[in-house]
Amino acid sequence: MAAQQSPATSKAGDDPARSEDRWSLVVAAGLISFVAMLDMNVVNLALTDIADALDVSSTTAQWAVLGYQLPLVALLLPAGRWLDQVGIRSALLFSVGCFALCSALAAAAPWASWLIAARLAQGAFGAVLFVLMPVLAATAVRPELRGRAMSVPATLGPLGAVTGPVIGGLLLDHVGWRAIFLVKLPICLAAWLITRRDAPRGGRLRLPDRGSLGDAALIGFAVAAVLLGLTLAPDAPLWLLLLLPAAPLTLFWLRRPGGKPVAAVLRASRTVAVNGSVLALAAGFAANHYLLAQYLRRDDGASATTTALTMLAFPLGMVVAGRFGGRLADRWGARPTALTGAGVTAFGLLLLVPVDTDWSSADIAWRLALAGVGMGLNGGPIQALVMSSAPREQMATAGSAVQLARSLGFALGPALGTAATLYGATEVAGIRAGLTLAGLVAVLAVVLLTLHHRTNRAAGATGGDSTTSSTSTNRTIRSRV
Repeated sequence: MAAQQSPATSKAGDDPARSEDRWSLVVAAGLISFVAMLDMNVVNLALTDIADALDVSSTTAQWAVLGYQLPLVALLLPAGRWLDQVGIRSALLFSVGCFALCSALAAAAPWASWLIAARLAQGAFGAVLFVLMPVLAATAVRPELRGRAMSVPATLGPLGAVTGPVIGGLLLDHVGWRAIFLVKLPICLAAWLITRRDAPRGGRLRLPDRGSLGDAALIGFAVAAVLLGLTLAPDAPLWLLLLLPAAPLTLFWLRRPGGKPVAAVLRASRTVAVNGSVLALAAGFAANHYLLAQYLRRDDGASATTTALTMLAFPLGMVVAGRFGGRLADRWGARPTALTGAGVTAFGLLLLVPVDTDWSSADIAWRLALAGVGMGLNGGPIQALVMSSAPREQMATAGSAVQLARSLGFALGPALGTAATLYGATEVAGIRAGLTLAGLVAVLAVVLLTLHHRTNRAAGATGGDSTTSSTSTNRTIRSRV
């Protein structure tokens, strides 16, 4: 039976490729991914300037970062459930517009409470954008091109995260701290215009029901407790007590109507291990990136410019490999490509463990570039693997789960790396301990992906898994669109 034409192809022309593929929407997904991840790191360097300009303490200024990260991570899963029930085009236009408006309000903040309120609202809209990115890219092209399409936001997102400090430093030196909020506006405008022109019409926005708000509160409190506890624990270990209520809150949420569909999607698509690998790889990368930057500035005595140029080796390797990762996934398969990428990343991170003051910047840079190549090979295929395993009507839920895993990894990585440094007798030994933990966490990602492969292969041998073949899954999804 022939597959029905999707809403995204309603403006079909004579050219079959043009009627099916809308690469402009893939570009829009990449732009949104870049700007959303950029916002997670670009503000970090400006905290001292913000504290001085608004006459507040450094602890208060830190909420310019936490105010964005907490609602973003906490609302990812509820946002996924809500987006499965509304129109993608209207949700994207509304969220991008409000995200940009919050950036402008943050830039104009006359006092700290104004800035924190703007950042909290921006984080909430950022959660919606994070979930929409993979859905937009996955539905914009034919299933056989999905690996290539998913590689665009999967590469540009981490690129925004790692280039954030560089962009922030340049803006702080030459323009001022308010510019770090304004620099995102042109990117948001471009994504908004592309979406308005090319996204298929259909579906309307509606307010979340009361039950969804309760689910959001539960998962929000659980995630906020974990992030706050790990963020504040280095200064006062008693903050770790905040982690205690996280588990019961999550279990209670999983028994509610909002949590059951998420658990059902993960079980049906057999992607629990895949999401675990995403979290592990993101945490290993984030810990490594944070510790190396600290080492170069503090222990090696490198200048800010030298540090920035050295750390840029990672995103450069990722961008180069990201161009081929999607093509390999479409031709070779998403699962083996993602597994290969995770293995290369783990190998590159482990090569950085014996870092020493005798090493030059080039010695660190080529190892970072190798790890970046692995991340480039892994990002798009792992996203395609998750999205292709979920039915069309639950893509947003599946996307929110993988985005939560990645965001938690980015948030937890620096805290885990910092905790590991406490076991070193010297500062350099502490850095090596942290880098060792980062490498081992990345190895865990490889193990989880291997287990996922074996589990699905065994299920496929018994005929009990509908997702063993990415090709058959893509056909099923396409027939539902």
